Amino acid sequence: MAAENTGIKRVHLFEFEDLSWFPDIIRTGGTDYLRYFLIRTELYRPVIPLLSEMLRKTGESRVIDLCSGGGGYIEQVYRELNAIPGNKITITLTDKFPNVEAYAFLEEKTQGGIDYIPAPVDVFNIPRELKGFRVLFSAVHHFKPDEVKKILQNAVDSGQPIGVFDGGEKGIAAIFGLLLIHPVAFLLCTPFFKPFKFSRLLFTYILPLIPLYTIWDGIVSILRMYRPGDLMQIAASLPPNDFTWKSGKTKNRFGIRASYLIAYPSKNEN
Repeated sequence: MAAENTGIKRVHLFEFEDLSWFPDIIRTGGTDYLRYFLIRTELYRPVIPLLSEMLRKTGESRVIDLCSGGGGYIEQVYRELNAIPGNKITITLTDKFPNVEAYAFLEEKTQGGIDYIPAPVDVFNIPRELKGFRVLFSAVHHFKPDEVKKILQNAVDSGQPIGVFDGGEKGIAAIFGLLLIHPVAFLLCTPFFKPFKFSRLLFTYILPLIPLYTIWDGIVSILRMYRPGDLMQIAASLPPNDFTWKSGKTKNRFGIRASYLIAYPSKNEN
């Protein structure tokens, strides 16, 4: 499949969140904001039927969340999947820079339905014992095409199904919208982020490092974003395999779209 015309050429500038030296106290403040934003906009709610279908096709009951950040929309994914009759799903959170405090909060809130790996997990080489339906939410744009290929190849080599979901619009209008909306959202919403942290207030209202880095990373995320055709091109570049590959877009109640790529062993195809 040919890559779609996005209107903006993909540019892979740096994101502070990806830098190993970046202070964790600032990084987690940004991922906490992203989690709050995803929950409030229900950006990924339209992917729930896709996830449920994939779990049914593959017979999996465990979701391995890669690049979990601050937990994102994963609590809602957990609750909405388990609200579907016949589903009994658990989710394991993993990340290169695990936000352990946020993960422990989610584990306690879901009574262990969501658990986590406290040590760093390499997305290019997932431990063999972590078996289940692998998912990436708002994460694939962090990787260059050859790195995305490695992530997909690792899933194929392990025989594990994978779903990649990346929400947001791509274009100049999206960048201007981010610049207009997100500063106001930080000022109004920060006190309501959970778990509560005084450091988050300090680095938002007194020394606004969290809003500044998050807005920069948000703009870069738009420039880095993949469309469904781009993801299918990467999948098509893999060596011949027995996986079924599908891509497309979803749209939430605010009209914000999310690109997706899902793949699973063809033996599970009905």
